[in-house]
Amino acid sequence: MRFGRAAAPKIVKPGRRGEPRGWRNRILAVGAAALALPIAAGVAAPTAANAAPIAAPVLRAPAGGQEELMVPSAMGPVKVQVQWAARGGSAALYLLDGLRARDDKNAWSFETNAQQQFGNDNITLVMPVGGQSSFYTDWVSPSNTNGQKTTYKWETFLTRELPNFLANYGVSKTNNAVAGLSMGGSAALALAAYHRDQFKHASSFSGYLNISAPGMREAIRIAMLDAGRFNVDSMAAPWSPAWLRMDPFVFAPQLKGLPMYISAASGLPGQFDRPASAVGAFNTGNAMALEALSLVNTRAFQVRLSSLGIPAFFDFPASGTHSWKYWEGQLFNARKGILDATGGW
Repeated sequence: MRFGRAAAPKIVKPGRRGEPRGWRNRILAVGAAALALPIAAGVAAPTAANAAPIAAPVLRAPAGGQEELMVPSAMGPVKVQVQWAARGGSAALYLLDGLRARDDKNAWSFETNAQQQFGNDNITLVMPVGGQSSFYTDWVSPSNTNGQKTTYKWETFLTRELPNFLANYGVSKTNNAVAGLSMGGSAALALAAYHRDQFKHASSFSGYLNISAPGMREAIRIAMLDAGRFNVDSMAAPWSPAWLRMDPFVFAPQLKGLPMYISAASGLPGQFDRPASAVGAFNTGNAMALEALSLVNTRAFQVRLSSLGIPAFFDFPASGTHSWKYWEGQLFNARKGILDATGGW
């Protein structure tokens, strides 16, 4: 990991539980309620005041290489896994993790073949590490239920601090795509909606896209307590402007003109589910419930976009649960749109 070229790279590898956990009955109850809804500045070293600006990348890694960077932020140094564009191009794809994001690796790097999918493409994969239960937004305070010391400021990091840092490696601050699953799915749409100058494409896989629907906040509360004992009230007060700003159903008008790939499966077990054992049955049951809730949210969001006359590509597979191998396939399906939008071929 490195802040600049002077020091030799030193990689620190600090340790994912599966996304689904055991609050299936409450999630199913929330899903039933939802179904009844009417659906209507740079980081480079300072120069003299009159010095000419740097016209070329100063830290560019070999094309196609992989690296772990430590990026300064208001939250402290944040690890970011990077796979550089195969031919040194400037486009980038930000891949956002799920609710149980680990502190050592972004799960896209080890739960999927994302790096292989884009290995020959002229686009840099940007995989931030950490952010468990964060929804990749700027929180109002540290969580008071788990002793969190620092207030999450993930939107600031992903849209200001990180792109400024990556610009020193030749990565564009304006030619990016963003994709995420579950928590990261709704966050991907939010980041793209509020930072249209940065993102040219957004993908949501099994996201929660109607979080102000009856029961959704409490479902999220339970999930966040289960994933790191985080307090949803520290993220945003109930139905405050900050909460509504996070809700894709609410900010949908701001997505007009943005290419999008959005998916959610049926929740029925598919080829990657293994319910034969007791543990497998438990995990599959939870994954089914989570995906069913995502499906309800995503269908509502589809109708919302349609009512606004905003096109997007939607995919609703007949089988599949809230699991990584399904998201791997969805990323592959979204790949062409991502590369078309960014010119990352």
